Amino acid sequence: MTTVEQARAAFAQRSWGAAYRRFAAADATSRLGLDDLERLGLAAYLAGLDEESTLAWSRAHREALRRGDPRRAARNAVSIGSGMLFRGESAQAGGWFARAERVLEGCGDCAELLWTRVWDAFVRMWGGDPEHAAAVFADGVAVGRRFGDADLVTMSILGQGMCRITVGDVAAGVVLLDEVMVGVTAGEVSPMLAGIAYCTVIAGCSEVFDLRRARQWTAALTRWCDAQPDLVPYRGNCLVHRCELMQLAGAWAEAMAAARQACDHLSGPVTWDTLGSAYYQLGELQRLRGEFAEAEDSYRRASDSGRPPEPGLALLRLAQGRVDLAAGVLRRAVNETLAPPARSRLLPAFVETMIAAGDVVAARAGAEELAGIAEGLDAPYLRATAASADGAVSLAEGDPQSALRALRVAGAAWRALDAPYETARVQVMIGLACGELGDLETSALEIGGARKVFAQLGAAPDLERLDGLAAKPAGGLSAREVQVLRLLAAGKTNRAIAGELGLSEKTVARHVSNTFAKLGVPSRAAATAYAYENGLI
Repeated sequence: MTTVEQARAAFAQRSWGAAYRRFAAADATSRLGLDDLERLGLAAYLAGLDEESTLAWSRAHREALRRGDPRRAARNAVSIGSGMLFRGESAQAGGWFARAERVLEGCGDCAELLWTRVWDAFVRMWGGDPEHAAAVFADGVAVGRRFGDADLVTMSILGQGMCRITVGDVAAGVVLLDEVMVGVTAGEVSPMLAGIAYCTVIAGCSEVFDLRRARQWTAALTRWCDAQPDLVPYRGNCLVHRCELMQLAGAWAEAMAAARQACDHLSGPVTWDTLGSAYYQLGELQRLRGEFAEAEDSYRRASDSGRPPEPGLALLRLAQGRVDLAAGVLRRAVNETLAPPARSRLLPAFVETMIAAGDVVAARAGAEELAGIAEGLDAPYLRATAASADGAVSLAEGDPQSALRALRVAGAAWRALDAPYETARVQVMIGLACGELGDLETSALEIGGARKVFAQLGAAPDLERLDGLAAKPAGGLSAREVQVLRLLAAGKTNRAIAGELGLSEKTVARHVSNTFAKLGVPSRAAATAYAYENGLI
């Protein structure tokens, strides 16, 4: 076989690195023809050699013009522009799309002209104009079908699905995404666009917390990437998605390895826009394992790479005992975030932090909003999150019976999602609620079960918190009840305690009643005496 024939064989086998090297070698001795120049550009792109791919496609563009084939010239210009667009080089991408439109002047109706409009529609959709984008995508489907352009049809349906999700019609949107993936997994779409479709669909499923689809398509993306060992552009994205899902499933060691690999993969030679997400996921795992200095560095790297570090960095501050800092960050982040799915990613941390800061009224408001978003999106993950938040707030309000009802729902939901860490956190709260209701045996069972899970995962901060619970003051008082007792012993009225702790008077009265019952005292004077005798004030 000649070098060119070897290159074509490697290209057919999707060995992109080998194909690029052999095409380049052949080109050095005898200039490649138009077909092979286009193959060289695609092989270089998929091997992560962006400058080389741009150079090859640019030559193919000029060769097509020389041959008097403007439509083919436009396709090469669009290939360059789309690659740049997904690397965040939007200005240069726009220039190549404009060149494609210029060379198509006088060509009449053709699929190539729709390609420039479709990529512009993606930019408009991501920029907050899904209505305009949806009309263009509809045209793309019609024109793609008329001219037999499967790639154009696929990307246009992908855009339609993402537009439906963006405007809140999630059910219709995910059906369109499934249709896209049928064609992609059947091999009906070119490799470059198949990778873009995989990553966009998984991101869309994650956006609406559709874990079932996210897991299925991430597994498919993993198989697709593994079948192409030299593939670079989408492997890092694949690793980020796998890391998120492995973390939820409790495979923290594997998730940590995937996160580190993703960071390395996405860092060079081209810095991809998902690098920030890779660092953020690494920071999340480090925070959960108690590696606080490393987590802070990862969150800062995520921020430097364009991924906001909230809520992870705020939860790190909370774990460090810097409650005021965490509360300030999350209040600001929640106030400036408008889209419900994005708010739902912040609200669980907001609720947890407001409880720690003693602002139970704000925590209740956050939990109720989260429940409303979960109801609207109808996502099992969000329903589990909302039930956990509801139970945590009820516990802070001094209502363990209501807390137990919500927490039982949350525990069942997390188990159904195969999420051991979240299940264990709920078990701790169930244990606390049972303890406050006087059921010490069930309390010990739940907290003991949670401790085993935390130990298996390596969740050092959670183990430390359980050790702190074991050293709780005599009488089995909760942290909130100790706060109330101290203020009561200082001579404050229920109204004054409510004002200081951000609670309602009814909630304070419940805390006082629970405290009297647990301590076996009949009056405020007796409770004050208990507080002095046990060193609580």
